[in-house]
Amino acid sequence: MAQPKLSDGSVKLFQNSLPEDVGVFDREYTLQFLSIKKVGNNANAPISAPPERYRIIISDGQHYMQAMLATQLNELVQENLITKNTIAVIEKLTCNYVQEKRLVIILALRVLEHTADKIGDPQQIEPADQPIDSPAVVKQAQATSTSGASTPQAAPAIASASRPQAPANNGRQGNIFPIEGLSPYQNGWTIKARVTQKSDIKTWSNARGEGKLFNVTLMDDSGEIRGTGFNLVVDELYPKLEEGKVYFISKARVNLAKKKFSNVNNDYELSFERNTEVEECHETTNLPTIKYNFVPLNALEGLNKDAICDVIGVIKETSPLSEITSTKQNRQILKRDLTLVDKSEFSVRLTLWGKQAEQYNVPESNPIIAFKGVKVGDFGGRSLSMFSSSTMQINPDIEECFSLRGWYDNLGTDQTFKAHSNVGGSTSTFGFNRAEIRSLDEIKQAGYGMPEKPETFSTRATIMHIKNDNISYPACPTPNCNKKVVDVNGSWRCEKCNQSFGAPEHRYIMSMAVADYSGQAWLQGFNDVGTAVFGISANELLEIKAHPAHSIGDDAYQVWYISHPPSELQGRGNGNARFIVFCMG
Repeated sequence: MAQPKLSDGSVKLFQNSLPEDVGVFDREYTLQFLSIKKVGNNANAPISAPPERYRIIISDGQHYMQAMLATQLNELVQENLITKNTIAVIEKLTCNYVQEKRLVIILALRVLEHTADKIGDPQQIEPADQPIDSPAVVKQAQATSTSGASTPQAAPAIASASRPQAPANNGRQGNIFPIEGLSPYQNGWTIKARVTQKSDIKTWSNARGEGKLFNVTLMDDSGEIRGTGFNLVVDELYPKLEEGKVYFISKARVNLAKKKFSNVNNDYELSFERNTEVEECHETTNLPTIKYNFVPLNALEGLNKDAICDVIGVIKETSPLSEITSTKQNRQILKRDLTLVDKSEFSVRLTLWGKQAEQYNVPESNPIIAFKGVKVGDFGGRSLSMFSSSTMQINPDIEECFSLRGWYDNLGTDQTFKAHSNVGGSTSTFGFNRAEIRSLDEIKQAGYGMPEKPETFSTRATIMHIKNDNISYPACPTPNCNKKVVDVNGSWRCEKCNQSFGAPEHRYIMSMAVADYSGQAWLQGFNDVGTAVFGISANELLEIKAHPAHSIGDDAYQVWYISHPPSELQGRGNGNARFIVFCMG
């Protein structure tokens, strides 16, 4: 079988391209990968480190040059789907122009031959014939923008998602950057992105003053990024940005992302300023679309608690809108539970909060909904919860939706679905037996919680008070360690692991008073219980204390089912029962 023919001259075309040469990157190229090298993180990098990046040497058989692989394609390298000398069709690519240098970024590809012999005797490409910022370039760009040149042809169907390019019908010019290429070291960029999520306006008032903010999630063909505006910028941009629409955005500040406040997959975030420019894109082709990485519902058990994932499923049941009371914020918080099922024959509960819960109004009895960026919990084994930055699409126009609809209408309506029953990843089947719920008074009268009677029980109680002093401790971030760490000259030392870390992983250790119709009791809970109560991690709670603009979801005065296993019941020295919470739901 003959080897595929490479796209002769394509590397030279890339090297001599100019920002306005959008047609160069609006077609497919067949290239060979001469080498693939990981750059950035080492094997011992912390979990919070930026994602790995891969540098690829691309060849057209005559010349070669460096390119970068978009992070969403990392698994192709990690699973050895592309290796040295792989031949592939580059379906989507773009180019960053930084300090007179070109950096090609591969956004999508299709492998033709996994392994092959090196084709030709390619030589390193010479520097570009013309500097990027020469007067001739500016003059040419101006001529192009006023000549009414036609928009380049749309990409083939296999690459239907948009490529970052200079829009023709908006009268704009200059370099359209992919979101993935943004960094604090670049200026003069413009992105073309879709608003996939827009928050409510949040306000705060404290000793340092008052203020307000909002945030949006922006997405293009290369990735996503969070943008935030404060105070006067809120008045200017909040009414202008609408969910679902596409905009040209420029002159925003690029900062390191505050991961504790966002689950958006980007190491950077945008800060909108008074001079930030936002212009709606009225083009009808080559627009950014939402990209998903769906996890089947039966695979949720393999994800860690608090992991972020995308899921798609049929809505089997929808609960009525309900309210819980937040005493810290002294306001009602709306919630709604959905039950999702999919072809894996599993079901899972997904909770909507606030505006998302209130605005959910789907007349269809069993719609298919795609969720992006939802959080994995361990209620009932596994559950899901929406963030303010999570998004959902009802009956999206994607292949997975059509496949699910056909399956459910033909087979799924009469099927019995399994539910995740494991707790914390163990094989235990311990859970709530609502048929054997006991009141707090019955528990005390029976002597539960004493050293001589460490028995399991379930109760239904309302949290009345949580002690807010020493609610958490700084723990070792090493998986399965959880030992307390100490601050030593600005670093956090774990004696058990014999390591130091830049920051600890705070874990809950909390005491709370609960009550039912028969009486009250003090309970002690650890990290899983604290996360269940507040709906956020201990790290996030500490950040909220320092930043009152952010809010806590679940709070006290909420009814919970509480269970205790025999192994976690202890007796106080003074003879009083001590109850330690095992799980809540």
